Amino acid sequence: MRGVVAFLAGAIFAVGLALGGMAQPSKIVGFLDFFGNWDPSLLFVMAGAVGVHACAYWLVARRRRFPLLETKLHLPSTTAITPKLVVGAALFGVGWGLGGYCPGPGIAAAPSLAPEALVFLVAMCGSILVHDVWQRARDQRKETP
Repeated sequence: MRGVVAFLAGAIFAVGLALGGMAQPSKIVGFLDFFGNWDPSLLFVMAGAVGVHACAYWLVARRRRFPLLETKLHLPSTTAITPKLVVGAALFGVGWGLGGYCPGPGIAAAPSLAPEALVFLVAMCGSILVHDVWQRARDQRKETP
């Protein structure tokens, strides 16, 4: 049941990204081009997303209600701003600005078979694999006396 709900939630999210223009790199680059042809229309998409999340968070987390398909609510255990977080956010932002995609819209755009969407998807998956290999090697070095 959880798999079906996750698939439906992902499909709704993908449709929302496509309808909002978030799967169009030109729209993203236009939004990020503050000193050129700035396109502020994605502010409405982001404001809608933040509003929905804020309401859902209040309803679920603040009232201590449990999720329907889970035994507990999984919230972040830390709020610390670490160098790893800052570097990751910077890499995400640079990749988004250069490519015009972030992971959600990149995956949503992949079925169009647009070459730039496929290149983004391959690069994203490749970087995830490289990070995982690097992290595993780093963890093994820490464990070895």
